Amino acid sequence: MVKPRIGVSMLHCLAQPFDRMTQQIPKNEIRYVEIVDDGLHTLNKRRVSALKEIGESYNLKYTVHAPFAGINIAMPSKPLLVATLKRLKQSIVNASTLDCQLWIFHPAMKTGISMFYPGMDWAKNVENANLLLDFAADHGVHIAIENVMEPFVMKNVEEFGRFYSESSRDIGLVLDTGHANLYGQLSSFLAELPEKIVHIHAHDNDGKSDQHRGIGYGTIKWEDFAALVRKVSFDGVIIVESVEHVKESVDRLRRLFG
Repeated sequence: MVKPRIGVSMLHCLAQPFDRMTQQIPKNEIRYVEIVDDGLHTLNKRRVSALKEIGESYNLKYTVHAPFAGINIAMPSKPLLVATLKRLKQSIVNASTLDCQLWIFHPAMKTGISMFYPGMDWAKNVENANLLLDFAADHGVHIAIENVMEPFVMKNVEEFGRFYSESSRDIGLVLDTGHANLYGQLSSFLAELPEKIVHIHAHDNDGKSDQHRGIGYGTIKWEDFAALVRKVSFDGVIIVESVEHVKESVDRLRRLFG
């Protein structure tokens, strides 16, 4: 029987200097590690080299979360959009050098002037997601887009369904459990878009705000989640993206999936 593999995002270390974060990686005693290319952990050649050395020493498999602070692939200002896409492309290049398994990015966001240009955010979202896909393919990198929350343009199953109906491109879906829980759609994503889900971010919340709590410290029914994951035969990686109770969360998921 197929079952998912469990990994850890280094998001919980984002307040720490990069070198201190890398010291924590082997302590996780886990093979699948997600690096957040943002803040104090922004990637460059030296850092990628250091991560590769750690990865080779401990037989790790990396995924990379694209930068997201201040990033909007539908930025209405052309100079800012050019800068944004340049930053994301550099992240893809670094992910390629790191031989990462997957590069994860966020969809477009609405802005304070979106109401004056109906449909523009959505059109730019599709256009630039495809642009990133082409660029990533040229660098041998697989990419996937994550379900998020307001003010993003792709939050629920319906919006992802529309995205895939309008774009024939091979962009995977990263199912974020915490974000889906805010809209009561965790089971809907697994039931309606299982063939698109290539990666899962696992964390909990109270159903009202994005808190990245440990597994079991919110309102998600994890036994039901595990049953649905098994039902759709998901055999990708489930990354613990909690910022607290990280090891406990890993252990809980391991027990759930045997």
